[in-house]
Amino acid sequence: TLFRSATDMGIMNALIAAFTLLVVCLPEIKTCCSSGRTFIFPKESSTNGVIMNPEIPLELDAFTLCMRLTSELPNDRDIILFSYFKDGDELNIWREVDGRFSLYFRSSDRDSAVMFKLPPITTFSNHLCVTWESSTGLTAFWVNGERSVRKRYNSGFKVQPGGVVILGQDQDSVENSFDITQSFAGEIGRA
Repeated sequence: TLFRSATDMGIMNALIAAFTLLVVCLPEIKTCCSSGRTFIFPKESSTNGVIMNPEIPLELDAFTLCMRLTSELPNDRDIILFSYFKDGDELNIWREVDGRFSLYFRSSDRDSAVMFKLPPITTFSNHLCVTWESSTGLTAFWVNGERSVRKRYNSGFKVQPGGVVILGQDQDSVENSFDITQSFAGEIGRA
């Protein structure tokens, strides 16, 4: 679930942005499926992904992005969770090879991301959210209702509209060029 947010005295007021969800699988991948509101990625793949077409343009100066995650992938590999690509990586959320979770704006360079030490993704469902607000840059992750430390990241930035959102794959160009070693396998559901 993606929310647009406004900040009033440090309190995030969220407005839900509606999405049309479309599962993308190549014809030979018959096992990629949606079970209710949960997308199942049965194995690491360079083809399985979920395209999210926003009905409201993603022109954001604050947001809260939430999802339910379940995976048995090893903890020593990169995993892309959310990729919004316009002319480049506009907004990405990763589980890094060292186990930290990260948020990137307009970059794929680890030195330009904000990193958080969080509990690992496991075979048991975890509720994960990330919040960010432009005027202060305050960023935090939430896991099962518990907030991480807050960090400042890219104050003054604005997420630009016109890109493509894909869950479970890192876009190196719009809707193309996926790397199996960074793909997600498991379940991603709505929060």
